[in-house]
Amino acid sequence: MEGGFTGGDEYQKHFLPRDYLATYYSFDGSPSPEAEILKFNLECLHKTFGPGGLQGDTLIDIGSGPTIYQVLAACESFRDITLSDFTDRNREELEKWLKKEPGAYDWTPVVKFACELEGNSGRWEEKEEKLRAAVKRVLKCDVHLGNPLAPAVLPPADCVLTLLAMECACCSLDAYRTALCNLASLLKPCGHLVTTVTLQISSYMVGKREFSCVALEKEEVEQAVLDAGFDIEQLLQNPQSYSVTNAASSGVCFIVARKKPRP
Repeated sequence: MEGGFTGGDEYQKHFLPRDYLATYYSFDGSPSPEAEILKFNLECLHKTFGPGGLQGDTLIDIGSGPTIYQVLAACESFRDITLSDFTDRNREELEKWLKKEPGAYDWTPVVKFACELEGNSGRWEEKEEKLRAAVKRVLKCDVHLGNPLAPAVLPPADCVLTLLAMECACCSLDAYRTALCNLASLLKPCGHLVTTVTLQISSYMVGKREFSCVALEKEEVEQAVLDAGFDIEQLLQNPQSYSVTNAASSGVCFIVARKKPRP
């Protein structure tokens, strides 16, 4: 990319939530790679947090962006959810939806699909209210900090969730590995990390602006998770690639990993 890796300042100035949502989260029933990847993530999250799946008191979502789909399943099994993002605009977009403000993004089709997976698409309004009640705070985050939520300090969580964010925030494999260790510090021993990573992607488009990513191989992601002190319990790869990323992408990788207990 021209000008080097897209850093935090560029995100703060130029990342427009509505352009991002229009590109990746239009869920109107028409087939698209973006819709297929969203369905894949929702299905994986349903299996992960649904009956017999992960549960606990506290969940922290790192790099939420302007989206809430990633915690639709988790709000059934976690009573205290933290959303977080680096940019002010994304956090403002989240607050708009949480407070039901005029002009908030309409997640109804996505919420209905999530409810369908749970066997009752008719309870979508109840689901939205349940999620709003479960989200206790929206914080700034920076995965490059030892405490990614600084200056806020939260008790160690039962689960950390991060979808499609780490590869965009990290400029190298080393930075990604360090950031995973930072996320691990937010977890209780035996807590879980749930993550989706886009593989072999060097950039993506938001509106007319290009943002860079670190191009990661599945094996590199897997090893980084292990080296950050986790045991991998589940790893699924979907070969579907986004339509507005570089052609080399080999799809997305969904991982559930358990933090090792202290020796």
